[in-house]
Amino acid sequence: MMIKDWIEAMRPRTLPVSVAGVVTAVGLAAYDGFFSVTPALLCFLFALLAQIVSNFANEYYDFKRGADKKGRVGPRRGVTEGTIKPKAMRNATFATLAVACVIGCCLIPFGGWAMVPVGIFIAVFAIAYSAGPYPLSRHGLGDIAVLCFFGIVPINFTYYLQAHSFTLNVFLASITIGLLAVNVLLVNNYRDIDDDREAGKHTTVVIFGRKWASHIYLANGYIAMLLMLSYWGENIYSFVCPATYLVMHTRTYQQIITSQGVALNPLLGATARNMLIFALLLLLFTAI
Repeated sequence: MMIKDWIEAMRPRTLPVSVAGVVTAVGLAAYDGFFSVTPALLCFLFALLAQIVSNFANEYYDFKRGADKKGRVGPRRGVTEGTIKPKAMRNATFATLAVACVIGCCLIPFGGWAMVPVGIFIAVFAIAYSAGPYPLSRHGLGDIAVLCFFGIVPINFTYYLQAHSFTLNVFLASITIGLLAVNVLLVNNYRDIDDDREAGKHTTVVIFGRKWASHIYLANGYIAMLLMLSYWGENIYSFVCPATYLVMHTRTYQQIITSQGVALNPLLGATARNMLIFALLLLLFTAI
């Protein structure tokens, strides 16, 4: 039971978000002839651990602030339900962060000492998303944080660690992945709007409402594909990638606007799955 609780605390349905970012960056680096396996694997591990840190911290600090309650609509929270001790979750958060930092330090030989402030920046915001005097997730800034730390930062720097350069196309691709990651957060907050409002958690969905969130969700997917137009004209196969994603994305959107409560849980996973499938198709396309 304990192992199951810790796995749930990692929020496995959302972990494809960090994986997709690294997969996309690796595909773009390979496309430009710069693929390097060691920094790619290190970036993968760092991104995955950083997301787990953020998820652990979110569970711990939401519990401390009373933002979670037993029997919540979303996935079960072990700390709130009493099956994981708060101290254990706090210790796990910072232990996982320490491991992520060690892996991040292993990237210094590939990117130089400039990787240190980048790593510190990521580590601080992984905690600051839920903690500190001004938690981003409670003040309508969660979407911006996700765009930045699941899109712009990981893709540009994963690419840089292999190619030692930044490009406009990669930057646009990083916004693409960031927007798809924001959609995962939107579904999460769309589902939790009532609990969040009651707890005084001002997500963008609480501020602007479910209808706004559903429109932004749909628009994000189409805008994301448009941002990568420079890649879709390379050959006839390239159009399979955005077309496949948009079919999945539109179907998931239609299910979201007709669902409530626990029925939204699998659609959260579906949104993350769509993002990962897009990244894998992009990787396949770049290898052709």
